[in-house]
Amino acid sequence: MPEVLPPHAADQRVTAGPAPGEANAALILVHGRGGSAREMLLLAREIADGTVACLAPQASGHTWYPYSFLSPLEQNEPGLSSGLAVLDALVREAIAAGVPRKRVALLGFSQGACLALEFLARSADRFGGVIGLSGGLIGPPNTPRDYVGSLQGTPVLLGCSDVDPHIPLERVEETATVLADLGGEVTKRIYPGLGHTINGDELDRARALLGRIVSTA
Repeated sequence: MPEVLPPHAADQRVTAGPAPGEANAALILVHGRGGSAREMLLLAREIADGTVACLAPQASGHTWYPYSFLSPLEQNEPGLSSGLAVLDALVREAIAAGVPRKRVALLGFSQGACLALEFLARSADRFGGVIGLSGGLIGPPNTPRDYVGSLQGTPVLLGCSDVDPHIPLERVEETATVLADLGGEVTKRIYPGLGHTINGDELDRARALLGRIVSTA
């Protein structure tokens, strides 16, 4: 059994750019297993301009939940629910500071992408955009996807390799279908032979998505 870690906390985060109340948009960046919030801010520098408030939460023990995202949901508790609550708190914080939900974006890599995409599906509403790099919806095969609500055209970017050792291509395909059925405008990019990493095309597309959000301010 893995060590039971303390609950994740929304105030355990690092930030860059203007405060949300002074920003044109907010970007919440979610790190992967073994990663860190500070690493995600390095990624933010590649895709966000100086008008975007960047918020990167830090998971307890550098992992949001203990097992594979394909494991039974209950095996990844309480970490999974705690991580989802952190994302919800950060979104609410940005909105309370004056950033409309339609200008709040989330970006996650690996385990962080899984958490961000699951949060989007469970919170189905109009966000500025969600970028899931090497990730998919959480749960074992045949998990019911009876989410409620509508994404109302939320742009969703899914990027993954066809041979990612951690993310089955079938789960990326399923995620794209589920989010499109919820009303998301899904762009899916599958990169042959890439492996478990981020590439330049994904950064370019993420940068363009954020640019469109900022342009609506």
